[in-house]
Amino acid sequence: MKEPSEAQLEILQVLWEHEPATVRFVHEKLCETKDVQYTTTLKQIQRMEEKGMLSAEKSGKSYLYSTKIRESQVKRSMFNRLVDSTFKGSAMDLVMHALGQAKPSDDELEALRKWLEAKKKEENNE
Repeated sequence: MKEPSEAQLEILQVLWEHEPATVRFVHEKLCETKDVQYTTTLKQIQRMEEKGMLSAEKSGKSYLYSTKIRESQVKRSMFNRLVDSTFKGSAMDLVMHALGQAKPSDDELEALRKWLEAKKKEENNE
C-alpha cells in the first residue's frame, strides 16, 4: 500500500471519524484547523477515489465518500516506515526517544506499566 500524503491523511482522518461524508463536510472539518480552498479539497478527494483510497456513492445531488483503507493499516505502514528509516528498525529506540522528549504524566506511566505487565503475561502464556 502506498502511504497517503499529509493532505490525504487529513482527509482520511475526517472520514474515519465521520464516514460517509460529503466533500463539503470534509472541507468544513479541515477548515477548522487550516486554511484550504474548497476546490483543493474536492480535487484531492477525487484523486483519492481514482487511486482506490475512497469510494463514492451518489446521494441526491452530491456524493458520500467512504474510506477503502483501514486506519489501522495506514498507521501500521507509517509506523513501520518511521521505525525502519529513523530508528534503524528498533521500535524500542522509538519508544525511548518518545518518552525522553516530554515528561510523561503519572497516568501515562501507569498505563505503560500495565501494558508492559500484560505483554509479559502474554509471552509467558505462549
